[in-house]
Amino acid sequence: MSTTTPVLPLSGARATAGWLSRLLAWREACLSSPRFQRWAAAFPLTRPIARRNARASFDLVAGFVYSQVLQACVQLDLLPRLRGRPASVEQLADELGLRPEAVACLLRAAAALRLVEPREAGRFGLGEQGAALLGNPGAIAMVRHHDVLYRDLADPVALLRAPRGSAGLARYWAYAADAAPGALPAERVDEYTSLMAQSQGLVAGEILDAYPLGRHRVLLDVGGGDGSFLAAAGARWPRLQLRLFDLPPVVERARRRFAADGLESRAAGTGGDFRRDPLPGGADLVSLVRVLHDHDDEVVLRILREVARVLPPDGRLLIAEPMSGTTGAEPMGDAYFGFYLFAMGSGRPRTLAEVGRLLDLAGFERPVPYATRVPLLTRVLVAAPKRRS
Repeated sequence: MSTTTPVLPLSGARATAGWLSRLLAWREACLSSPRFQRWAAAFPLTRPIARRNARASFDLVAGFVYSQVLQACVQLDLLPRLRGRPASVEQLADELGLRPEAVACLLRAAAALRLVEPREAGRFGLGEQGAALLGNPGAIAMVRHHDVLYRDLADPVALLRAPRGSAGLARYWAYAADAAPGALPAERVDEYTSLMAQSQGLVAGEILDAYPLGRHRVLLDVGGGDGSFLAAAGARWPRLQLRLFDLPPVVERARRRFAADGLESRAAGTGGDFRRDPLPGGADLVSLVRVLHDHDDEVVLRILREVARVLPPDGRLLIAEPMSGTTGAEPMGDAYFGFYLFAMGSGRPRTLAEVGRLLDLAGFERPVPYATRVPLLTRVLVAAPKRRS
């Protein structure tokens, strides 16, 4: 008996596509109909769905206001003020130099977002979200940094029409816009290097919990900033030798960090531009942590091919970054990072399949994904170089 799977005839495929198109058109007509919306909100079986969808729609409309409430809380240092010390509207008005009615407005809005919460005697303390944010200095640093992004998004259509690389974020991330980033002075890289360092702690923990670095001898972190990831890896794996490759002024910052962390005997840095300069050899593990999505495909291919060149046959490449198409984190990958990188003028969020295609072109085997606790924050892929003939 034949076990060949029958192939749908072309006419059948067209019929299926036509049926699906009609079904989707009917769905669009229903969901956009005020009459259907009123019916769905009233009918007991569809009422919960209608209410959930209405809330999601309103969140889309009001999302910018929510982010500005958070921005105000961060700029005013409201959350650390309330840590372990609930305060009244009057107390906060005096401390913040704001009118009581303005403080009351902010506190009500922040409470609705669970950043703060009402306490006894008319005072306010930290809410669940506010306490969680205080435990993540990197998130607070990103909120402060977002004023640059908000200016670029004040007119999103103008951003989409503007020449690539002309927005404020492109100027902030100097290496993305500069034709010769290797020659950038220290003052042009200090601010963004500090920002990356502040947000690296949680990412490093996710990576180190997902992939055991103890099987390797030498780790080369390419584009590793001030050495935050290497320092975390070195603390976790005391026998691991640590190497950094980044722009020369960034490497100088990293050397000071290595000295402060007592890692001088096993940590070293090499200055250069990975878009042009060769990578140093000798490592059996090369990491690219939040690097690839900052760059266009041609630059990514150049980096990956250079990594393949310096890795030994038993070496591995570790890629860690948020990715497009991550289940449960779709808005973070394609909406947030999609527009952020568009404004930055370099790179784009990629799916696992897109990263795999670039790895294949660069001379790597199919990457192996390693599960992280919070895929929204980062995903981890490990790839081996293809066998050289």
